[in-house]
Amino acid sequence: MSKVLLTAVAAVGFAGLFGGTLSADASSKVNSYIESHNYKPAKVTKSIWSGFPKYKYRHGVGKPEGVVVHETANPSSTIYNEIAYMKRNYNNAFVHSFVDASHIINIANTNYLSWGVGYPGNARFVQFEQIEVHSKSAFAHEIANAAWYTAYLLKEYKLKPNDAAYDGKGTVWSHGSVAKHLGGSTHTDPVGYYASAGKKYFGQKYTMAAFYKMVKKYYNAMGTSSHTKLDKVTYKSVNQQAKLSSSYSKYYLYNHVKNANKNTKRLKWSTITPKVGKTYYIDMTGKKTSGSTWYRIRPSKNSSKRYWVYAKTLTNVQDVNTSTATTTASATSSSDSASATSSSDSSSAATDATSSSDVNAASTSTSSASASN
Repeated sequence: MSKVLLTAVAAVGFAGLFGGTLSADASSKVNSYIESHNYKPAKVTKSIWSGFPKYKYRHGVGKPEGVVVHETANPSSTIYNEIAYMKRNYNNAFVHSFVDASHIINIANTNYLSWGVGYPGNARFVQFEQIEVHSKSAFAHEIANAAWYTAYLLKEYKLKPNDAAYDGKGTVWSHGSVAKHLGGSTHTDPVGYYASAGKKYFGQKYTMAAFYKMVKKYYNAMGTSSHTKLDKVTYKSVNQQAKLSSSYSKYYLYNHVKNANKNTKRLKWSTITPKVGKTYYIDMTGKKTSGSTWYRIRPSKNSSKRYWVYAKTLTNVQDVNTSTATTTASATSSSDSASATSSSDSSSAATDATSSSDVNAASTSTSSASASN
């Protein structure tokens, strides 16, 4: 990486993929070109090097607050030369990934910070470098890869697109925006590279504002990303009851334990006509590896409808029949239907919100996933 290296001070202190084509951006010739050629982004290649240090972000491991887009400012280098250089000089600076017209190569674990923008940005953002490319097609491919990868990272860490260029508050940053709003550097990349390459190959300067539009299009087209891991949950059949807490409105109603199933949907409380102090019946609990507890409730004792709620939405949880015995079985997120609690559950899945683990026969089970509550 030939641009001036930053210190590590902040270490401590695709048509099928999108389900349709992207709509053309008439204001940007580059974006329109990408859409008209239906470019499919490169796959992310994981090539994590164990030599990079591991320091947590300011809010903890796996909790970045956005993505910083860089470019190397080296017109004669290749992606592999840049990666090799960075491994030799990581004590001065390093980023998480590199992007060019054909590759997205992830070299450092994005759950930990990197050293690319100085203090305080290093402790906040995932960062990647773009290699300077030298043709119209290569530049368009690189922009598509970089915009898609930015959206991918936002999805990975459950962040929403928000352009930080205007007020310094957001999730999508250029190195220049970090320098302007947060300090720690005087760099302005990739603004200059975007402008010159866009002018040279498309007769129009390319901008971070146009890049952000591409990020949003990719993000919106992704829906629920297939790469997102699911939370691990242990389920247990119970026979309990509880009252609705006065703080229930701070949380939500779900058809599955949150983040434990790819088809999880958030439901409105009006679905069950909530009332503080009202009794609900619990037939299953779910304990995440993160430590949080979830309850599967029924609006009435004999109701076939079931919903999942976070433990803090209920109070005065107690056994209805302490003699009820439990049995064990295995249920995973890939076998969502398992043994349905009743035939009526499967016939009204859209409204009954039956969980992937809705198996009365199951006492304990595990399904996989990665996000927090």
